[in-house]
Amino acid sequence: MLTTDLKSTIQSAYRQFLEHRELTPRHGQKLMIANIANTLANIKADGQGRRIDNSDPDHSEAAGKNNTSSPHLCIVEAGTGTGKTVAYLLATIPIAQAFNKKLVVSTATIALQEQIILKDLPEVKKNTDLSFNYILAKGRGRYLCLSKLDRILMDSTPEVDLSQSLYDQESPLVDEQALTIYNSMVDALTAGKWDGDRDSWDTEIDTDVWASVTTNHRECTGRRCSNVNSCSFFKAREAIDKYDVIVANHDLVLADLALGGGAILSHPEDTIYIFDEGHHLPDKALSHFSYHTRVASTSKWLDQSHKTLSNMLGDISGAGQIDHYAERLPATFLEAKQSLEKLYPQCQLLMEEQLLNGNDRSHFTNNNFSNDGKRYRFEGGIPPTNIIQIAEELSLQFDRLNSLLAHMTTEVQEAMEDGYCSVPKVDLETWFPVIGNWQSRAEANLALWRSYANVSLDTTDEQNKTVPLARWITLVEFSGVVDFEVCSSPILASNTLKYRLWEECYGAVVTSATLTALGRYDRFMMRSGTTADQHYSVMPSPFDFSQALLQVPNFTVEANQAREHTENIVENLPGLVSKQKGSLVLFSSRKQMEDVFYQLPQHLRDQILMQGDRSKQAMLVEHKKKIDEDESSILFGLASFAEGVDLPGNYCSHVIIAKLPFAVPDDPIEASLSEWVEQRGGNAFMDITVPDAAMKLVQACGRLLRKETDTGTITILDKRLMTKRYGKLLLNCLPEYKIELGR
Repeated sequence: MLTTDLKSTIQSAYRQFLEHRELTPRHGQKLMIANIANTLANIKADGQGRRIDNSDPDHSEAAGKNNTSSPHLCIVEAGTGTGKTVAYLLATIPIAQAFNKKLVVSTATIALQEQIILKDLPEVKKNTDLSFNYILAKGRGRYLCLSKLDRILMDSTPEVDLSQSLYDQESPLVDEQALTIYNSMVDALTAGKWDGDRDSWDTEIDTDVWASVTTNHRECTGRRCSNVNSCSFFKAREAIDKYDVIVANHDLVLADLALGGGAILSHPEDTIYIFDEGHHLPDKALSHFSYHTRVASTSKWLDQSHKTLSNMLGDISGAGQIDHYAERLPATFLEAKQSLEKLYPQCQLLMEEQLLNGNDRSHFTNNNFSNDGKRYRFEGGIPPTNIIQIAEELSLQFDRLNSLLAHMTTEVQEAMEDGYCSVPKVDLETWFPVIGNWQSRAEANLALWRSYANVSLDTTDEQNKTVPLARWITLVEFSGVVDFEVCSSPILASNTLKYRLWEECYGAVVTSATLTALGRYDRFMMRSGTTADQHYSVMPSPFDFSQALLQVPNFTVEANQAREHTENIVENLPGLVSKQKGSLVLFSSRKQMEDVFYQLPQHLRDQILMQGDRSKQAMLVEHKKKIDEDESSILFGLASFAEGVDLPGNYCSHVIIAKLPFAVPDDPIEASLSEWVEQRGGNAFMDITVPDAAMKLVQACGRLLRKETDTGTITILDKRLMTKRYGKLLLNCLPEYKIELGR
């Protein structure tokens, strides 16, 4: 419970922070601290400090006679200016320490992660009496693998490229430039000038160069490695246990959960999580628990692995029972390859039939086929019988392959620990990552083909109604070679997050400037799997939104009239930006952005920085430089510029939104979700599309006011905001701007 001492500690820390920083209290910040503290401090726990889940009969007696729900999740929407980072740090650090839990702060972007580790945490520690330490956690792929580096330097043209991507058409050779970098790494390590962390290397390392000297959990020999005492990753992993606050990102947290939890970070039951930029978490979870494979590339990999096997056995034959399992691999490789070769023409036929029938509107009404993306989505997530049958074959074959490789992994691991093994340890260490790489690919294929073979076993929601997977095929062209990528994904991350995260963790705070849609948490709950009995709140903003004008000019047209809409923007944009120094123009499609740009007069194009011409960060630096030099600058951006872009004051006094941000209709996951909602009697447009657009519109408009003193204009060039019945819903979800419609 929130004891008097704990409450006093939090209040004292907040008071000290404000005094030392010469800041005044913010109502929303104080309220956020109180909400988080009251939620987390009142979590019920047993004698071992484990959270009591009242739905668990083993804990029902421990929960007491009043066996009511005990919220352990605090979901807080807090807009710009609330000071939410300081709020959640001041509330959670004392509570995590009092309950002997690790605090994991997770973000969606590198920029916020750097802000927390370099600015916010140091300031909290410096300006309060709170005693804590903190560290930045990274995945294995950010650290050097010394064993791989050693092998590359011993043989600069290895027969086996251990880092080869599943979809690479060829194994890249190690060139002279890469060798120079690798030798520099050895020198830096020897001199103690580098810790093996990619991010601390003094120059940018090319992705292909780095991929050859890093590893994953399947390729790593772990404590059996000869270099384990010098391993950068294991040093970093051991250090995490000594720290109170761990700063990570959503991808790393989800990767840890996929490994069962506690493999990279602290175990969920011993952890309080903070998910800042929490609105990204459901989409991140979908990408982590979706599956895909390319048919021709996987077939080629199986063939290459078959050929490599003899070289492998030439080095490690006789290690335990490795030969017993390895001798069964060739037949399994061949069977899987033959099944994939049967699948390829089926995918080809499917695509060709859809292209031939492209004029038949029925093929487009259900969003089955995207001509631009060359994608075919299976309606209802159900593939045709012939593909299911091949998937059943592949599921069995990759199951056998995965099992054989798992046995081989165990045999090699045991041989490395066997002091009497006749196979040199260096050979075992050389080939272990290859077997691990093969097993990773076999596991990925097994998961994908099982998801296609077991259509009838799609996951269910809390009402035991079927929630199908989205399943689709994408046509891929690489250097003139045509391939088919077969994909499947849950249409919602709710079950994944519910069972792997929310039910496992001790407690969590989810926060963002945009968590609600249309003023409700329904959208977030549906996508994230949080339940109605948790603690939800919206913090009041310190901003006076009436300092901003939101207008829909009378000259606008409805954006679904594509050509007329683009012409309308070209005609009227010069007048909108002529009196502004700093403007941000947001588009929903790259095509329209480029069409508008190339039709504008040259003098205006000279002022525009357009996304795609350079990196986002370089664009923002150049934009600010021009404004500082009293020049005009106009940013043309897509969705990534509609959130996370901070341009206070004169850097952005006008935000122009070309089109209401409705989702692209041919996204296979969103299309499958809409289809599922309709099948359950819902209205996909009003239940999914409009709430999604509402949240994105709030994010886009939020680019204008970044400080309490900011003023400016938001112009929306889409008349549907006035003419369609959902327009009022979208307007009502926005802050209380001064609004002018049709003037």
